[in-house]
Amino acid sequence: MIEWRQKLVGRRAMVKNQIRSLLKGHGVVPLKGHRLWTQTGLRWLQDQPFAMASEAIRRDMLLEELGEHEARIHRVEQELDRIASGHAGVALLRSIPGVGPRTAEAFVAYIDIPQRFRQVRQVGVYLGLVPQQDASGDKNYLGHITKEGPATVRKLLTETVWQGIHRDPQIGAHFERICKGDKERKKIAVIATARWLATVMLAMLKSGEGWRKAPAIASNSPAEVLPG
Repeated sequence: MIEWRQKLVGRRAMVKNQIRSLLKGHGVVPLKGHRLWTQTGLRWLQDQPFAMASEAIRRDMLLEELGEHEARIHRVEQELDRIASGHAGVALLRSIPGVGPRTAEAFVAYIDIPQRFRQVRQVGVYLGLVPQQDASGDKNYLGHITKEGPATVRKLLTETVWQGIHRDPQIGAHFERICKGDKERKKIAVIATARWLATVMLAMLKSGEGWRKAPAIASNSPAEVLPG
């Protein structure tokens, strides 16, 4: 169900991109402040005139397709919410600022049995959030992350970090400590913070303790991880 939702979200994104392309091709720009995918924005889009009837039909059919995807995603999310409502681990992880139901349920589903990880740091390897190592002579180079394991969880975790750094001082401080105020290091900092957050989430599942009581996970010096 989690992966099926991701596919539906991807299809919805494709339709949205087609709508943006249609608008751009005809020089139609939403008024400043409009959020195109809100009900207000969609009504505005529906009312836009097109010189050619065929383009108006295309717009209408894309909006219909968008509505179909929205309905399917909503149906899947209702079922996911029903399943998650009976899982204590999902509720526990949602105590973390920025962690929504989709991130919590995906993490719980793929971790499965928390105790199978002897050390919480192993979760970074499992989720593909650690850098590849290339040893040459007496030097050890760190490159892009391995991207092994569930891509869905990696994606949701990185999205969560962007939410968390604005909502929680602890997450924000971890991000800034790695970023060091350098815009060029933002992607590196997001990946490193996602890896750190994953270790905290696993520790919470193993201990049953909430976010405010989450055990401190000592962080090593941040590796120079390229987010590729």
